[in-house]
Amino acid sequence: MNPDLPSRRRIRMGMVGGGRGAFIGAVHRIAAAMDGRIELVCGAFSSDPARSLESGADLFLDPARCYGNFEEMMRTEATLPPGERMDFVSIVTPNHLHFPAAKAALENGFSVLSDKPATFDLAEALALRELVARSGHLYGLTHNYTGYPMVKEAREIVHSGRLGKIRKVVVEYPQGWLATRLEASGQKQASWRTDPARSGAAGCVGDIGTHAENLAEYITGLRIRELAADLTAFVGGRPLDDDANVLLRFEGGAKGILHASQISVGEENNLNIRVYGEQAGLEWHQQEPNTLRLKFNDQPTQILRTGMSYLGASAAQATRTPPGHPEGYLEAFANIYRSFANHLAAHLEKSTPDPRWLDYPRIEDGVRGMAFIEAVVASSKANAAWTPLRHD
Repeated sequence: MNPDLPSRRRIRMGMVGGGRGAFIGAVHRIAAAMDGRIELVCGAFSSDPARSLESGADLFLDPARCYGNFEEMMRTEATLPPGERMDFVSIVTPNHLHFPAAKAALENGFSVLSDKPATFDLAEALALRELVARSGHLYGLTHNYTGYPMVKEAREIVHSGRLGKIRKVVVEYPQGWLATRLEASGQKQASWRTDPARSGAAGCVGDIGTHAENLAEYITGLRIRELAADLTAFVGGRPLDDDANVLLRFEGGAKGILHASQISVGEENNLNIRVYGEQAGLEWHQQEPNTLRLKFNDQPTQILRTGMSYLGASAAQATRTPPGHPEGYLEAFANIYRSFANHLAAHLEKSTPDPRWLDYPRIEDGVRGMAFIEAVVASSKANAAWTPLRHD
């Protein structure tokens, strides 16, 4: 018996980014630790070597496993014995570092779970897709909203045909936190998200619009074929969009509306989606995630709730708390990490993975997200001209 087989031990994780002053790094670490399946063993937590070491000390890591940059981390970890080195890397940096960090990991023999969007631009995403295929390693993307039980129930309902043929999709993601020029105050999260050199060609669209796009495609199983977009930077002096209004045409004939905004005053994190078919419709709100509404013309609306025995297998698999208890953001995030870790364990053992653990976002989702961003920006520059999504 080999005690180092992943099925008999925890999966070892390294992290790039997420040090002192970061927001999303802590979320990733909580999500990774929630099931006891993953342990953080090393990291390059900052581009400043001293800050990286300090951040590692905050997390009680061995100073020798706290690296000054991700290139050093990948090279050094690859030389460690198989029973010590990390199994995969979690990338939680600003967008411009997603591709180089993922490339370094894959080329040194490590699988990757990255924050979204996958890369800085579409060209990098296409190159990354080729690199993932050549490497034979796993790549996952934390579109965490797909981890909610009732999102999975919505997907299962659509795929069962209960709504009939899908006609219309309305997905919205309004926030209000960038209604003023917060980046001018030096606020770290606002600063990089509004900087084209670190965020990419889009601001609001890249940060939260891609979540809305991914959620719509995940639930419906339909792919956006083309779009017409109108981007605005309402806050003076801001070089990237803070508001987006997009018309969508899906494969198969369905039409859609996608609205993403970070200047919608009073909104917190109001991601929501409505899907209408020929026979029924459904509605889900991220701020009330335990509830899914199934709507009809000829009968009362059904209110479906997380944790109940009448839900499908996918929702049951993703549910972590008894009925009536909040099933939230961190749990949904943890579902992505759990699926990825269990798939990775089978991959490392060269065994067939349990199909239950294959339901997490992959490189194709990353490519589609970057194609969406590129098409939105191009359409808006062309006065909302209909623009196809390019994936190759």
